[in-house]
Amino acid sequence: MRAVGPGRTLPTVTAIAFDDIDAINAQASEEYGEWGDELVVTQEMINQFADLTGDHQWIHVDVERCEKESPFGGPIAHGFLTLSLMPSLISMPVQLTGMKNVVNFGSGGLQFRRPVPAGATLHARSRVVSAEKHTLGTLLTFESAIHVKDSPKPSLTYLSMILFQG
Repeated sequence: MRAVGPGRTLPTVTAIAFDDIDAINAQASEEYGEWGDELVVTQEMINQFADLTGDHQWIHVDVERCEKESPFGGPIAHGFLTLSLMPSLISMPVQLTGMKNVVNFGSGGLQFRRPVPAGATLHARSRVVSAEKHTLGTLLTFESAIHVKDSPKPSLTYLSMILFQG
C-alpha cells in the first residue's frame, strides 16, 4: 500500500516502462481505478476563477440571485474550473517510468455532465484506455471522471492524451 493523503492509502501500482506499449495496454480497462484526493470547491475559488477568466456569469458568482433564480438552488462552479482541478484530484491509473519528459498532448473528449455546487467536495478516478507508439514517444490515453462526493454519476468526464518522451 502507498500513502496518498491523510488517512488514505492505495494499492501499490506496478511500475511499467513508458515505452512498453503491450504492458501499458494490458492495464486498459472499462473499470475505473481508485479515488484520488478530495477537494472542496469554495465560493471563493469560483470567484477567483471568474476574475481570472473574465467569466462572471451570475450562475457562478451572484449567490443571492442563484438562491432565488437558479435551477440548482445556489451558485455552481465553472465547468473549466472543475476541469482545471483534475491534476489535484486524480490518481494516475498506471505508473510509468523511464521517461525524460511528459507533455499534455490534448483531449479525446470532454463532457460536463452534472453541476458542481459551491461548497461541494470533489474526488476523481481514472482508467487506462490505450497506449500507442508515437514518433515522439508513447501516447497514453486515459479517462478521468470527476464526481461530487457521494454522487454515483460524474460531473465531468475527460479523455486525456499524454505524451511520454524518453
